[in-house]
This record gives sequence, structure tokens and C-alpha cells, in this order.
Amino acid sequence: MNANDGGPYTLGLDIGGTGLKGSVLDRNGHMIVDRARVPTPKNCKPDQMVEVLTKLVKPLPPFDRISVGFPGVVRNGKVVTAPHFGTDRWRDFPLQQKLGERLGKPARLSNDAEIQGLGIITGYGLEVVLTLGTGVGSAIFAGGRMTPHLELAHHPIHKSETYNEYLGAAARKKIGSKKWNRRVFRMIEIVQTLLNYDVLYIGGGNAANVDKDKLPDNVKIESNDMGITGGLRLWDDAVWQSARDIGHGGD
Repeated sequence: MNANDGGPYTLGLDIGGTGLKGSVLDRNGHMIVDRARVPTPKNCKPDQMVEVLTKLVKPLPPFDRISVGFPGVVRNGKVVTAPHFGTDRWRDFPLQQKLGERLGKPARLSNDAEIQGLGIITGYGLEVVLTLGTGVGSAIFAGGRMTPHLELAHHPIHKSETYNEYLGAAARKKIGSKKWNRRVFRMIEIVQTLLNYDVLYIGGGNAANVDKDKLPDNVKIESNDMGITGGLRLWDDAVWQSARDIGHGGD
């Protein structure tokens, strides 16, 4: 495949705490096949993750490059934190390099919420992305540019509970959707006070469970597929340089 038939083609990988998803994107960021998905192994180790992703990719069409979203802090192509898998075993793991070598194509790695945001944002004003899945992901963009990563997931939001503990999938399962939704709206108020955003986008697997009819006008629910399709923009040189300038990008 090449640029004359819709390429270059980008493999978009979205690593989640409960599921690993991937598809191949054309030059416009459209999936050329339905996304593939497999469960995330429990307490997944770095080398194990590389192997599972390699198997996930096998049935997909050929691609020229790779974009990877990871649920934690990443810097210079390496993992800094991995709350869903065990940070101690993941710290400093060169996931960008390892996947590139394993799959034989150049790879770029960023935080999963940031990649989702790249597929959503308009590029105007202060735009915030929160993903509601196994935990809570966050990304902030000013004028379309990534800002230094703010890991809200580990910050206290209610008494001693972090965003992950207060709003993650386990909390929703425990307290039910009605009470969980009250927590979501409390979070929206807190983040508005904290950041004074122009627009807040909510994505992730649990975004579908948010009561959309009660949302403020500047809060929008977005497709979880953006975690894959947003990966195309990591190959925009200006975006990647911006990510590198603040420590998100790799070599």
C-alpha cells in the first residue's frame, strides 16, 4: 500500500485497562477495517503486552507506521506510570521502540487520552478531554497544542478517593449508574472550576453511560473510536514536535 491508494496507512493501537483495540487508518484517519479487540491480560507485563498486541495486529491489513495510546504517563517513548498494570514493572519500559521493532515499522507513543483528544479537538481555546473507562484519563489542549500532562487520575477528588477510585469502572459497578452519574456531574463542576475550559469532551467506554440530557452546553460526549483514529495526528510533524517539546514524544 502507498500514498496513491489512500496511504500512508497508520496502525492505531489503543491500550486500555480492560481491552486492547486496534485498526488501520487511511490518510484521512478513517478505519479501513472494523477495529479488532482482545481483553487486556490481568496484571499485564511489558513483554506480554508486546506479544498480545502483535497477535492482535496479525489479521489486520498492512500498514506503514504505528500510533500507540497508553493509559498512563509516557515520556520520550517510555512508560513513566502504568496504574492499571503495575508501575514498578513498567517504569522506563521503551514501549515505542519495542513495538516498532516487533512490528517492523516506525512507532509513536503518547498518553491514550491525549491521542483521543487529537481526534476530537477543534484547535480553538482551552479544550479538555476526560476518558471514563477502567480509570479516568485526562488531556488538556490550548489552541490545539498539547500542554504538560496533568494526571488527574491519581489526584484526590472526594475525601481520600482519587478520580480513578471515585469514577472508574469498579466504582460504577459498585454504586450503580444513577449515583455514578451524580459523581460524573460533580467531577464536571470541579474540573470547570479548576481549569475554566472552553469545551470539555468526555470519551472512553463508560462515556455511553453518562446522562447526556443533563450535560452543560460546553460538555460533549465523543466516540470511543477516537482513541484509535486520533493516532493519525501523531504523524503530523507539528503535533509530534509539540509533544516532544513537553516530553510526551519519543526520539
